[in-house]
Amino acid sequence: QLEAKATQLRQEIFNGLSPVQRLQLARHPRRPSTLDYIQAICDEWIELHGDRGGSDDPAIVGGLARIDGKPMIIIGHQKGRDTKDNVARNFGMASAGGYRKAMRLMEHGNSFGMPILTFIDTPGAWPGVEAEKLGQGEAIAYNLRSMFHLDVPIICTVIGEGGSGGALGIGVGDRLLMLEHSVYTVASPEACAAILWKDAGKASQAADALKITSWDLKNIGIIDRVIPEPNGGAHANPLQAAENLKKAIVSNIEELTRISSEERRKQRYQKFRSIGVFLET
Repeated sequence: QLEAKATQLRQEIFNGLSPVQRLQLARHPRRPSTLDYIQAICDEWIELHGDRGGSDDPAIVGGLARIDGKPMIIIGHQKGRDTKDNVARNFGMASAGGYRKAMRLMEHGNSFGMPILTFIDTPGAWPGVEAEKLGQGEAIAYNLRSMFHLDVPIICTVIGEGGSGGALGIGVGDRLLMLEHSVYTVASPEACAAILWKDAGKASQAADALKITSWDLKNIGIIDRVIPEPNGGAHANPLQAAENLKKAIVSNIEELTRISSEERRKQRYQKFRSIGVFLET
C-alpha cells in the first residue's frame, strides 16, 4: 500500500510539473541518450563515421541498424555522461560536419530504401566562430531542403532537448514524436529571457511563453505524438522508456510504409507548411 501511494504521489507530482521543471528533466545528466536507446531497441547496430569531407563530428552519431529485423538508418545527437565526455561530444552541439555526416547517411538510406530515424537531443547547433567559417548555416539549410525530397519514411523523435536550428538540422520528417518530458523550442528559455528582458533569471516566465513542452506542442499541431515516459522520467526506468519509444517507432513505420513515396513527400511538405498558420474566427 505504501509503495502504491508513493507511486501515485510521484505521478501526481510529475503530471503537475511546470515547463521549466520539465526542461530540467530533459537536461537530466542520467537521461538516456541516442546511443542508450540504440543499444536497447536495435537487434543490430553498425556505426558509420565521417562526412566524406574531412570531418567526423562526435556530437552526431549515426549508422545502420535493424529493429525487429527491419534495416534502418539511425542518426542522433549525442551528449556525454560526464564533463570529459561532454567536452569530447561538444555537449551535443553539432558542427557543420556533423550535419553533413547526417545527410550522407540519409542519402545512403534513401538509396537502399531504408527508413530513417533521427533522435534529437541538443541545446542547439555549435555557435562558435569556427562553425560559421565551416558553413554551419549552409549545412543546416541544405539538410532542411534535402530531407523534404527523400523517398523513404522519416521519423524524428525529440528524446531530450530540441534546441533551435540544431534540432531542425535532423528534424524534418513525416512524423515528429516527443518523449513526454522532452522539450522543443526555438531558443532556450534562458536565452529568450536574456534577449527579451535582459534577465536570464526570467527563464521560467520565458518557458511558459515559449510553449516548449510535449503536450503544448501537440495541442498546437507542431508534433504528432507524445510518447509516455515511466513514472519519474526516462532516467528512472530507461528500459521502459526504450520500450515505449520502440513501440511508437514501429507503429509509425508500419503506417508510413503503406503510403506511396510521392504521397509521403507531399504530406511531409504540407505538414511543415502548415506550422504556424492560424485562422481568424
